[in-house]
Amino acid sequence: MPETTYDLAIIGSGPAGYTAAIRAGQYGLRTALIEKDELLGGTCLHVGCIPTKALLFNAELWDHLKDAQEYGIEGVDSRKLNWGAVQERKAKIVSKHAKGLEFLMKKNKVETLRGFGKLTGPAQGGEFTVEVKSADGKTSQIRAKKVILSTGSEARMIPGLEADAKILTNIEILKMGEVPKSLVVVGAGAVGVEFASIFRSFGTEVTILEMLPRLVPVEDEDVSKELARVYRKRGINFHNGAKVEKIEKTKAGIAVTFSVEGKPQKLEAEKILIAVGRKPRTDNVGVEKTRIKADRGFIKTDQWMETAEPGVYAIGDIVLGTPQLAHVGAMEGIVAVAKIAGKEAKAIDPLKIPNATYCHPEIGSVGLTEAKAKDAGYSVKVGKFPFTANSRASIVGQHEGFIKIVSDAKYGEILGVHIIGPQATELIAEAVAAMEAESTVEDLMWTIHAHPTLAEAMLDASNSVYGMAINA
Repeated sequence: MPETTYDLAIIGSGPAGYTAAIRAGQYGLRTALIEKDELLGGTCLHVGCIPTKALLFNAELWDHLKDAQEYGIEGVDSRKLNWGAVQERKAKIVSKHAKGLEFLMKKNKVETLRGFGKLTGPAQGGEFTVEVKSADGKTSQIRAKKVILSTGSEARMIPGLEADAKILTNIEILKMGEVPKSLVVVGAGAVGVEFASIFRSFGTEVTILEMLPRLVPVEDEDVSKELARVYRKRGINFHNGAKVEKIEKTKAGIAVTFSVEGKPQKLEAEKILIAVGRKPRTDNVGVEKTRIKADRGFIKTDQWMETAEPGVYAIGDIVLGTPQLAHVGAMEGIVAVAKIAGKEAKAIDPLKIPNATYCHPEIGSVGLTEAKAKDAGYSVKVGKFPFTANSRASIVGQHEGFIKIVSDAKYGEILGVHIIGPQATELIAEAVAAMEAESTVEDLMWTIHAHPTLAEAMLDASNSVYGMAINA
């Protein structure tokens, strides 16, 4: 490795790390991006967001084909799923974008160093020393004026279990050689409901076990109710308030013992997916040699992403108190690098972070739920518009769901927007932009939306806050 001092060393090349590296290159900072794996992109690109969403798109097409006759398409009754081809397409998408990241590093003059990066302690003489241990065990060191930790997260496992061919995390489930006949999913957050959606589309008997009282518990309660209604209709089984007591391997797969309201039940299935959250990867990265005090592995930062150790920043899934979302990590990287480069920066507002869940129907949300808005002391006014009354939803054959706007009754401030339905993950962007611009419900009401579009539902939802929706 070159004997040089970098302006910035970034440990980890997931969405947070690679975004930070690209922005640093654009600012003219001499930047090193340290990655332990062979390919750049981290969990999101290789075993998370991207491959999962590729499978969800395949599942959506498969579902459309079930209704081919309704669309005037005949001769597809004998359709057959080629799971190998599905997996191959997923792999091509991942490979394409991994290569794209290599190109972007070269374009922005970012030096990529392969190996496990580790802080050796505080800065000495204004420079940090970062140890880089390569796959062959050889160790070298680099110097940098600033360091960003972006080491990501990994799936939490139920104590006493280890992932294998029957007990799956997000990694193993994406590698399966065939679609399982039955699947139990532990956890009804984004990961759990997405994989439940995928495999139900392909004919798997799916049961979700959620410890909390409802599916997608971070979402607005109306969204949870609608998802539950649609999942029942799709034949996805679920138990809320379910406590998993024991998971055993059987000859045919697994057996799960769980209880609901103290009543024990037992399920058997081919596979089980553990989707109970993700833990930060901060072990062995040297934080213990600095002023940083990890909290359950998470690292506390200020609004500019700087840690308790001056000159060391943390971004992405390892940050305490921010959602473990790729787009959050990416923006945290942009904020941190802007501050490091002495450029104008804007801190992240937690209430303007969108959530996107790609199950069918999709879920997109931003801001306060109705319950949280009321808890915060707002006088709340709510508008809700169903996709059943939207003409484009009729055209694309997806009528489930609604757009719900939570507003402050006094000033018309948009406090939160909650969408479940077709293209919800795309539609939520308008709500985020509106809230970022401090638009009111009235501003949305006077914004012309093209017809016929799904986005028109946002116009009707804003009008419905005042009981004046045109199409309902």
